[in-house]
Amino acid sequence: MEFFRIRRDIPFMRHALVFNIISALTFLAAVFFLVTRGLNFSIEFTGGTAVEATYAQSANLERLRGVVGGLGYGDVQVQNYGTSHDVIIRVPTKAGVDQKKVPDRVFGALCAAESGTVSTADSARPICVNAAKAEPVVMKRSELVGPSVGDELMRNGLYAMISVVIGIMLYLAFRFEWKFSIAAIVANLHDVVIILGFFAFFQWEFGLSVLAGVLAVLGYSVNESVVIFDRIREAFRSFRKLSTMQVIDHAITSTISRTIITHFCTQMMVLSMLVFGGPTLHYFAMALTIGICFGIYSSVFVAAAIAMWLGVKREDLIRSGKPEFDPNDPNAGAVV
Repeated sequence: MEFFRIRRDIPFMRHALVFNIISALTFLAAVFFLVTRGLNFSIEFTGGTAVEATYAQSANLERLRGVVGGLGYGDVQVQNYGTSHDVIIRVPTKAGVDQKKVPDRVFGALCAAESGTVSTADSARPICVNAAKAEPVVMKRSELVGPSVGDELMRNGLYAMISVVIGIMLYLAFRFEWKFSIAAIVANLHDVVIILGFFAFFQWEFGLSVLAGVLAVLGYSVNESVVIFDRIREAFRSFRKLSTMQVIDHAITSTISRTIITHFCTQMMVLSMLVFGGPTLHYFAMALTIGICFGIYSSVFVAAAIAMWLGVKREDLIRSGKPEFDPNDPNAGAVV
């Protein structure tokens, strides 16, 4: 489906060097922030304690952040999950603090903030009871994430990313040609490093949901590259007299309508998660937002340009000795 069609090819590759210099500087800046500042890992990676509680009324998160923050545990996270009554509190590991006592201290502070007292009559879990004999807040469960668990999650996440990268390279090498495989993976890693650079610079929390977003961006970005590469192969078959640069310009121009429609719809959905998804989906949506924007850019100005500089040519993609083009196409063999 096309809402519009551009009749004259846009000379993207004429400016490829300038855009790739900008891209390289952005990439180096992202690496610099990753090295100097590092990622702000969540307790899923670093270890810590998670406490889930349910309130009789809607929970006031700002008030709860002040209550739990006063316990001196550092950068504590308080957010809703499920409904406005359900709250999850994540406390990072801190030297000199017995993590096994953290859930009781946190729940005691929550109960005191609701003018209640903690009762241990029920051995299964502590109960918060106020003067009206009601339970303003109930601790549903607590979970301790040890450093060894965090190390395992980080290691498995790294293995998952490496597996995705290798799979993409093998697929593109089989589907197209090794030059496209290298071009696409460089472009995809460019997107990933820039996303991580944003998280390092702003010290946004990097958790499992963000890792899932990064892996999603890898697949999303390579899809755009595959569409452009496929159109490049078609253009090589149809336009025998065009140079490699002209073929790539024609391929990118012919996919612009599809690119705008696809990415606009996807970005609208991701932005709705970013604005209305709450803290749980915030950084996941942020990773996708950055990844989609740079994914479009890298597919056009990084992947296609690298393939051109690696010397991709018609013979790399068309194995038969006889020229392949549509004789009914009045533009076949002509310069666009």
